[in-house]
Amino acid sequence: MTTTLPTIAIVGAGSMGGAILGGLLAPGVTVDGGIRVTNRTQAKADLVAAPGVTSYALATTPDANLQAVRGAGIVMLGVKPAMIRDTLAELAPALDADALIISVAAGIPISSMEAAVPNAVLRAMPNTPALVGKGVTGLAAGTRATPAQLQLGRALFETVGTVLEIPESQIDALSTISGSGPAYVFLLIDELTGAAVRMGFTPEQAATMVNGTFAGAVALLEASDKTPEQLRLQVTSPKGTTERAVAELQAADLGALFDRATAAAVARARELAAG
Repeated sequence: MTTTLPTIAIVGAGSMGGAILGGLLAPGVTVDGGIRVTNRTQAKADLVAAPGVTSYALATTPDANLQAVRGAGIVMLGVKPAMIRDTLAELAPALDADALIISVAAGIPISSMEAAVPNAVLRAMPNTPALVGKGVTGLAAGTRATPAQLQLGRALFETVGTVLEIPESQIDALSTISGSGPAYVFLLIDELTGAAVRMGFTPEQAATMVNGTFAGAVALLEASDKTPEQLRLQVTSPKGTTERAVAELQAADLGALFDRATAAAVARARELAAG
């Protein structure tokens, strides 16, 4: 499958912006007019320089953001949430009237961005597996975005994984699942690895067992038509060792624990939106 996109500017090509840039540089993706990216320092700008990419450093080119967005069909904002409003105010005079604005910042509502610029706005919430082309991105359209512009945003994020089109009211909730989710997985891996070390395995042996087990379990889930519960029961022999271990985990009421964790994340997203 081939994807063709208009000229793209990534303002603030940090970890997430860099991940999206990697997807745009993949075989089968054509960006008419090229890609422009900005970073604060020359060192960071040099890291993302590539054929077809014009990489600016604000330290050496103070108006780099304005240069990057002039004539761009898509402008992706990769700056920190606290900088979104000021960045849009800076960019507004240089934006083409039909440029599509896409923000990947947590907590900043579309209404706030639409108040800063007259352009169509999409709000996206990708996650870090986008770095390896396995991302999950939630995508919400603003009041000015046309179906064609929403499809354009979808095509952009499909270069790094899977896209879910959702109303903005669900973006914060999605961010607590797919956005924060990799951290939950890494925490579980870290804890199980620690348990293996405490049982006498070396850190290297523990990592081999745990990392391989998680990777294999996910691969099995993707290849199977069974639910996670069905696959768990398949491993859990009646009166066996796994059943005893799972009983201990279930006694901790993991459902309630995850409910509290995700509620805390949603509350923080609302704090960010309130400034």
